[in-house]
Amino acid sequence: MAAESRGTTNEAIDITAGANGSSAALTPEEREWLDHRVESWVETYKKSMLTPITLSLVAEHQPAEISTVAEAVTAATGWQITERGLYRTIKRLQDSGFLQSTAADAPRTGAKRKLLDLTPLGASFLSKIKGNLVEVPSR
Repeated sequence: MAAESRGTTNEAIDITAGANGSSAALTPEEREWLDHRVESWVETYKKSMLTPITLSLVAEHQPAEISTVAEAVTAATGWQITERGLYRTIKRLQDSGFLQSTAADAPRTGAKRKLLDLTPLGASFLSKIKGNLVEVPSR
């Protein structure tokens, strides 16, 4: 996947060089403002990227249990996502026709579990998203 992040918003952000490589001393107020802006951007990025990441992982593991997708998201990105957030994303993807689910009995308990599969529409959507992802140039 072209875009990948293993950082978390809890990590300290160290900006010590300007665009031309010169030292840029930030005041505590500037550092706090910058940290807040970066954290806000990262949260927006995570929400946006959860769609193609979820679709990719379902495609890779299909038929995939939701718990498998949750574990795979964390393993692939380092992000800790809430169960609620993942369920909302999956529901939205199902409502859009990108994922379909079937009920299956759990092996030991017989409880119903949802198994997720990527639809042909979801595969096309994912392909088009992947075709437009870019990596941030290092310089």
